[in-house]
Amino acid sequence: MKRINRLAAVVVATMLVVAGSSAAAQEPIKIGAFFDLSGPAAFIGTPTKLVADMVVDKINKEGGVNGQPIELIVGDTEGDPAKAVNIAKKFIYKDKVAAIIGPTRTGTGMAVKKIIHEGKIPAFMTVGGDPVIMGGEKLGPFDWVFKSPQRSSVAVKRLYMYLKEKGLTKIALLTASDGFGKDGVRWLTKLAPDFGIEVVAQEAFGPKDTDMTAQLTNAKNAGPQALVVWTIGPAGSIVSKNKSQLGIDLPLFQCHGLPDPKYIELAGKASEGDRMPATKLMVVDALPDSDPQKPVINEFIRLYTDGYGYDKQFPINTHSGYAWDAIMIVANAMKKAGTQAGDLRAAIEQTNGYVGVSGVYNLTPEDHNGLDVDSMVIVQVKGGKFVMAD
Repeated sequence: MKRINRLAAVVVATMLVVAGSSAAAQEPIKIGAFFDLSGPAAFIGTPTKLVADMVVDKINKEGGVNGQPIELIVGDTEGDPAKAVNIAKKFIYKDKVAAIIGPTRTGTGMAVKKIIHEGKIPAFMTVGGDPVIMGGEKLGPFDWVFKSPQRSSVAVKRLYMYLKEKGLTKIALLTASDGFGKDGVRWLTKLAPDFGIEVVAQEAFGPKDTDMTAQLTNAKNAGPQALVVWTIGPAGSIVSKNKSQLGIDLPLFQCHGLPDPKYIELAGKASEGDRMPATKLMVVDALPDSDPQKPVINEFIRLYTDGYGYDKQFPINTHSGYAWDAIMIVANAMKKAGTQAGDLRAAIEQTNGYVGVSGVYNLTPEDHNGLDVDSMVIVQVKGGKFVMAD
């Protein structure tokens, strides 16, 4: 009888351990996700958040991370660096998240860079500017920060390759005075000599300005062969419209942040012929079947449009895949290394050959983005839509 009782006790204890393990396996992994859900960049932040929800839903339906579901803890930065700092601190010290996705803009990314480094939580940002993953005394360490959009420097290189190919070697720059615009100026001026390009004029404008005719006039008077604009949001469309209104007969090139149906909608017929670097997402039908990204992009588009219907409110643009890639890379790293911060950071940094929506990522300790010029194409507006540039 005593032996039976001992056996029963062992069985019960084993069942409790298994049950406990099963419960632990189902404990959600918290990931902080903060974007501009309101404010001037909500047109980027809100759909980015929807994509974050979509990819987390996909991962969870496929078994989560080694049996554990992902739970997004969402915050709205409103485009305010101070609010971004407060949310980042909440993620790290109150919510105890395993990783952070976002924010939306270079300025808010830089505001939280130090907080993330001190909190030692890996963050995969969806910002455009390079400073978040650049080091040095002025910019600070970037050990814990990664980003999914192409570096500004990569976008500049891709644009300059195209300009050189077309024999356009004298350009005028019109750039926004915000963090993203200043990052663009840095690379546009630094890399120009490498491609035999001469910058004959530099004009700046506020990202909320509604008229750039003075800057365009000054740029035209410098005698360029092309105009290069570096901004996001409505300002880019305003430059295009003002150029048309002034009758300036020069090719206009925008940055990699503007391939978006909204750009064409706001600029109207003035946008016809405008060109810009973009992710392959914008012209997937023009890709050869041999391109490894093509099936990944098509699956993303299918889920975004048919699966969730997000395109009815937010048509797909070049920003659409950034949260997908960021979360996928983080989740893949978790599957390999778990959620302990140091191990997770190292696993993210060792990502190699990840085929994403925005490119094939090969990260290194020196490069926390991992995308090169082959991840980008040049698109142009033709017939009111984006096509591969001639």
